[in-house]
Amino acid sequence: MNDFSGSYRQGDVRFLLRRLPGHSFTSVEEKEALIQSGRRHYSEMLSAESLPSSRHMALFDAACLANRGRMAADCLRLAHLIAARRAGQVTLVSLARAGTPVGVILKHLLEQVLHRDVVHYSVSIVRDRGIDAAALRTILARHVPASIVFVDGWTGKGVIARELERSVGEFNVRHRVRLDTGLYVLSDLAGAAACASSDADYLIPSSILNATVSGLVSRTVVNSNGDHDDFHGCLYYQEFAAHDRSRGFADDIVAAALEIAAAGELAPVPLDRARAAATSRACLREIAQRYDIADVNLIKPGIGEATRVLLRRVPRLLILRDPDAADVAHLNLLAQEKGVPVVVDRTLPYQGVSLIRREGDA
Repeated sequence: MNDFSGSYRQGDVRFLLRRLPGHSFTSVEEKEALIQSGRRHYSEMLSAESLPSSRHMALFDAACLANRGRMAADCLRLAHLIAARRAGQVTLVSLARAGTPVGVILKHLLEQVLHRDVVHYSVSIVRDRGIDAAALRTILARHVPASIVFVDGWTGKGVIARELERSVGEFNVRHRVRLDTGLYVLSDLAGAAACASSDADYLIPSSILNATVSGLVSRTVVNSNGDHDDFHGCLYYQEFAAHDRSRGFADDIVAAALEIAAAGELAPVPLDRARAAATSRACLREIAQRYDIADVNLIKPGIGEATRVLLRRVPRLLILRDPDAADVAHLNLLAQEKGVPVVVDRTLPYQGVSLIRREGDA
């Protein structure tokens, strides 16, 4: 079980993932049918990734230009929050893949701005399957439990935050350790994170791309052989290397954050977790009733989660608060490319929500 750095610099991250020599892909349509029928879990299948179109990349570049400063400020805020809660060495454990770019950025900011000794790992966590216990055991063999901080990009419904709390809690009991089960994120829409920079639904540019902004690493898959002593698996898209933005994106956000840090103190953003959680519950309940949805897993609120649906699931509908907002331009494009209907709802508490098509729907 050798860790690797993907397309990042060796010191930026250590992926505790098992690189699969090859993998049989499942089409998006077949995968959706298998998931919704209960015959397979989503973590057991991978659909082949393709490179984004030139229009898609243009929207990514525009998002980076528009939201570079906002993401940089939130990364800097989160670095300060982490430093205030951890003494000594900081062991960042990002949740692959959305958390990986954030973890890379935080590592540099904690080192360069706050002068902390930092190591960064990226591990797999899967809804209903939990965190990769083999990866956690590897980290604990190298670092003290009190140094560990779990990092992700955002919360949607809070499913992963709750999965982290549950599975790490069980790990703590089994291994008689006291790991902090809380999740640290840039944007906590669900009010489910232990610590966050923001609760606003804004476009975090890295959510627009898949492997080419995440170290060329695929979505993670759970071991099909039942070997709990091995890491969860992934594919490495070496063939995408010429189009990779992973290192350049992280470097650019770090540079912007360093400019902010040099300019002076960054004002904290007051957050209300209870209000965010209540908003999330009310939104999910209203959408489920309006669109006759029994399974809340078919509702994906927020820009980040809505984007994931359009990139790798079978979408039923895209709901936008303001279809002309710059932050949802990529959602409009992806919906257009996939022939997904778009509905405007000016009362939506988030900028966008995607609904996954139910099996059997026309």
